Amino acid sequence: ADNPNERYFSLTGIIVEAGHYKTVIHPELAELKRRHFETDPDEPVILHRSDIVNRRGPFAVLKDEERRAAYNEDVLAALRRWEYVVVSALIDKLELREQYSVWCYDPYHYGLCVLLERYSHMLRRVSGRGDVMAESRGGREDTRLKKSYTRIFDKGTEYVHATILREVLTSRNLKVKPKSKNISGLQLADLLAHPSRRHMLRDYLQLADDREVFGDHIVEILVDSKYRRSKDGKIEGYGIKVLP
Repeated sequence: ADNPNERYFSLTGIIVEAGHYKTVIHPELAELKRRHFETDPDEPVILHRSDIVNRRGPFAVLKDEERRAAYNEDVLAALRRWEYVVVSALIDKLELREQYSVWCYDPYHYGLCVLLERYSHMLRRVSGRGDVMAESRGGREDTRLKKSYTRIFDKGTEYVHATILREVLTSRNLKVKPKSKNISGLQLADLLAHPSRRHMLRDYLQLADDREVFGDHIVEILVDSKYRRSKDGKIEGYGIKVLP
């Protein structure tokens, strides 16, 4: 459990206004992919962080330094330009087990609670209603996630009453879609999740990590303008929550 990959569980959600998503993010992301990769209408290029980092499949072109620099520049400009809000939770599973030794809190359920609480606060503030979609992880994981979501919707959380969740969330059922469906929102979340996790481990838990990576530029954008924050600009507790 001392291996950070095993010990810490993280979950990142992005909140986007539907109109901006349809008219700006979705078409601009499609255009960005057309510009940098060989695209086939029947086989859309799906942005997947591990494939990009390892230059696999359509991302093999990024082995060329100039093409990689152009792609990176384009991605960072888009991440800066698009309007979205990020909420990330990091959970120390070891501490969680020790604190809840009698009844072991499921980290996924706990992380989802944190994200939905912050999402519901935002929706209430703008008198809006919203949808929730998660990326499919496969059979058992998906069932677990859907059950967790419905349980939160029906019973509320420690901090947000179920009546509030029913007011702001459009459905009692979580939408779960595979990345292969070419959903721009899931691809955007995939680009942000790992840099956000690394930022929480390094800057909040002080886990040593001196590598210089592309994700650091993404984190700069998140900290500068994308993490959810309080009225006076505080990110911790709003856009980032480290637990337990």
